[in-house]
Amino acid sequence: MEMIQQLVNGLSLGSIYALIALGYTMVYGIVKLINFAHGDVFMVGAFVGFYSITILDLSFIPALILSMAVCAIFGVLIERIAYKPLRNATRIAALITAIGMSLFIEYGFIYIRGAQTEAYPADVLPATNIDIFGVSINSQSLLIFLVSIVLMIILQITVQKTKIGRAMRAVSYDADAARLMGINVDNTISATFAIGSALAGAAGVIFGVYYIKIEPLMGVLPGLKAFVAAVLGGIGIIPGAMVGGLLLGVIESIVSAVGYSLWRDGVAFVVLILILIFKPQGLLGKNKKEKV
Repeated sequence: MEMIQQLVNGLSLGSIYALIALGYTMVYGIVKLINFAHGDVFMVGAFVGFYSITILDLSFIPALILSMAVCAIFGVLIERIAYKPLRNATRIAALITAIGMSLFIEYGFIYIRGAQTEAYPADVLPATNIDIFGVSINSQSLLIFLVSIVLMIILQITVQKTKIGRAMRAVSYDADAARLMGINVDNTISATFAIGSALAGAAGVIFGVYYIKIEPLMGVLPGLKAFVAAVLGGIGIIPGAMVGGLLLGVIESIVSAVGYSLWRDGVAFVVLILILIFKPQGLLGKNKKEKV
């Protein structure tokens, strides 16, 4: 029974990783860039959600939507200011810029509001225990998991069925050919950053509701773990990010449940090392030869 509760907790945590990992994988799929500032967009989302709930007195869903909208705009600004001028630069230049942007957001945020932690109100979502087939499951864990799954389904429909989704897939496959077919590549890349950042913002609010405490450097570790989740599933593959995130969350919860909670954060990086050694293309990735 305890193991089932841990599994639900793992899926809730994994769904947060998956939402962040989707931003990494979408951006990498289109511009072959690891956006290390993405974890800080998640942090901004958590704070927008916090202020929406405490100052604007919004409930969970409106705060979630507002946070997603703010983070979408923030993601586009990051892309236009920091990454667009480096579109034809070397990979290493873009990577260093991403790390620099991450530090700029973190310490700029601390400069503006200070480094103190904040705590989400405890009553944002109902925290009761639900009995399902004789197993007592925390309602918050279940609601968070369901909200995350709904967001992932909406993303999948957007990518597969809409005009912007088709443009994103075309640019990912061959940007030059897409440009020749009349697709505005710059706008498509900005839309990708907007969607990925909106999902990170949603993850920030969900994280705040679930773990209560938030602070300006909170995006570093979840951001790195989400990157591990993206690599685990196969970076550049949207279903891979979903699977990788959920799997990583479950692995962490099982490690905690068996009494190795001190290893909880380290296990993600053990998984990264193992996946790079034995299956570097990720669980859902395919072997691809690259000419050098």
